[in-house]
Order: sequence, then structure tokens, then C-alpha cells
Amino acid sequence: MAPDWVTGSSVPLDRFADIGRDGIETRLDGLVDRNRFTIAVVFPVTGAALLLASAWEWLPSPLAFNPFLILVGVCVMRLPLIAGLAPLVDRKTAAGIGLVTAYAYGIEFVGVTTGEPYGPFEYGVSLGPMVESVPVGLPVFFLPLVLNSYLLCLLLLGQRARRWWVRVPVVAATVVAVDLVLDPGAVALGFWRYFGESAFYGVPWSNFQGWVLSATVAVIVFDLAFDREALLARLDGCPFMLDDMVSFVLLWGGVNAAFGNWIPVAIAACFGGGLVVTDRFDVPTRPRWV
Repeated sequence: MAPDWVTGSSVPLDRFADIGRDGIETRLDGLVDRNRFTIAVVFPVTGAALLLASAWEWLPSPLAFNPFLILVGVCVMRLPLIAGLAPLVDRKTAAGIGLVTAYAYGIEFVGVTTGEPYGPFEYGVSLGPMVESVPVGLPVFFLPLVLNSYLLCLLLLGQRARRWWVRVPVVAATVVAVDLVLDPGAVALGFWRYFGESAFYGVPWSNFQGWVLSATVAVIVFDLAFDREALLARLDGCPFMLDDMVSFVLLWGGVNAAFGNWIPVAIAACFGGGLVVTDRFDVPTRPRWV
């Protein structure tokens, strides 16, 4: 027997099989487009407030760093990127995503158990279900950081992005810059902590060296897996495709500002500037219900 949410939906059960991939992608595009302000502004601002309240012990234990809320919130903020990339995913692209996912799990397990290549660390907060001290939802956290950086660099580089020896190192450096914003905020919140000497807001330089490795591997795989011309065409016709980067700027820029991590705040502001320059910071300025 079908669940109530299926039988009670606006689409009859026997028509689900007839919608097809194109229909699902169109519906997802419409869902994201109608709710851009909620996804790209309300969720990250609310998320930052909840995370800060959790870190400062203003919330009761069932709500403080609730792993379900964290994972759901991240998944919602990823919807613009998922919807934007969905039409471009073929077997080659899916294989690339699978390879980067496997790499992410593998390198994180090695990092947790050996301290290489990021430096010794441990998680202080559960980011959803954990297996062998590695979050099951790790790809949802890591892959979009690389893909958002890739898309933004394609727009910023313009014709220069046609040269792989320009494109790959610039995107890899951008991914590391993303971590210069993410890691200090995460450490300040208590998501994880590093052992030994810290160099940058509680984060050792070894962590960023590890990110150079992981970013380079992921960027090369994605560069081979995706059709750049198709990506640019989709970017041109999909105004919300980089809204997840908007969420990143608001969420982690806000968290770092709350802890006085001003260099990460400045880097986040640079990402915001990149979104403005590429005409991607065009999320509606007010909720659609106003």
C-alpha cells in the first residue's frame, strides 16, 4: 500500500512512472525557483542562528546541534545546485561523482584514524549518522563546495577557463579558500577540533595542505566528468544555480563574524563579491508571500 503522502499528492500514483526524468527535473526547477528566498536566505540565516545558539548553550539539548536538523538544513540549501546540475548528469558524470564520493569517504576515514593528511582531529558534534567516525552524509557536505567553486570560477575566468592549466589550479585554490572560511567557523562552533599547534583560528596549516590534495583530486575528476560547454549553457539559463554559494556566504560569514574571525569573514565577502560580479547574487530581496 502506498504511503499517504503519495496517494494524497496532486499527481495520481499511476502517473508517477509517466512523469519521467524531464518531468522530475522541471518540477524540481520550479520548486527551487518559487522558493529561492527561503532556500538561499532564510535557511542559512536561521541555521547560523541555531548553530550559534547551540554553541553558546542557549538551546535545550534536544535542539542543540540536532544532527537531523543539521543534515536536513544542508540538504535544503543544496537543492539549487542539485536542480541545476541534474539535467547534465549522464553515466560519465555519475561515475565521476561516484569516484569523488568514494575518495571523500576514504580520505576522511584515513584522516580520522591516522591524522593524515589534515592533521589529527576528532568530531565534536554528530553531523547526522556516523560510521567509523565518518559522517554518512559527507558527500553532501564536501562535493557541493567543490562544484560551487568550479561553477563560480568558470564564470569569473571567462575565456581563460578554456585552458585546463589555468582552470584546474584556480578552482583548486578557490576550494581551499572556501575551507579558509569553513574550518575556522566549524572549529569555533565545536563541530570538530584539531590536536597540536594551531595556526589559523584554531586550524593547523596541515589541514589546508590536506585540502590542497583533496581539492586537486576532486577538481580534476569533475573537470573530466562534466561537459564544460553544457555547464556554461545551463549556468546561463538557470539563475539559481549558484544560490548554494549565496547560502555559504551568509551562513559561514555570519558564524565567523559572531566569533570575530575577521579574515574568514573577509574571504566570505570576496565570494559574495564574485557572486555580484557574475550577476549571481540575485536572490529576491523579500519573501514571495510579502
